[in-house]
Amino acid sequence: QVHLEESGGGVVQAGGSLRLSCVASGRDVSSTAMGWIREALGKEREFVAADSWSGGSTHYSDAVKGRFTISRDDAGNTVYLQMNSLKPEDTAVYYCAAGGGPATGWGPNYLGDYWGDGTQVTVSS
Repeated sequence: QVHLEESGGGVVQAGGSLRLSCVASGRDVSSTAMGWIREALGKEREFVAADSWSGGSTHYSDAVKGRFTISRDDAGNTVYLQMNSLKPEDTAVYYCAAGGGPATGWGPNYLGDYWGDGTQVTVSS
C-alpha cells in the first residue's frame, strides 16, 4: 500500500505561483510513475502532469503545458508541482498520484492507482 500526502496548496492571485509537494510512504515508489491530477468543483478529475520512474520522462496536459513543471527528489519518493502563471481556471483540489508508467500513458483514461487526500488550490481573478 502507498500513502501519499500533499502540501502547499493555498490562495493566490491570477498570474502568481504555487509549489505543491507530495511525500510517499509505505511501499517504495522510487521506481514508480507519479503524477498530479485535479478536480474542480462540479467537474470530473483530470490529468495534470506525470513523471516516469526513469529516464526523466514527463508528460503534461495541454491546459498546463508551459506553465507547470513536475519534478522528483533524488530518492524518488517526493514529487513536486511548480505552478506558474496561474489562472482562475486552475482552481481545483489537486491530488498526488502514483501508478504505472511511462508518464506518457497517463491522461484521461489513466489517472494512477493510488491517490492522496488532496490539497486545495484557489486562484483569484
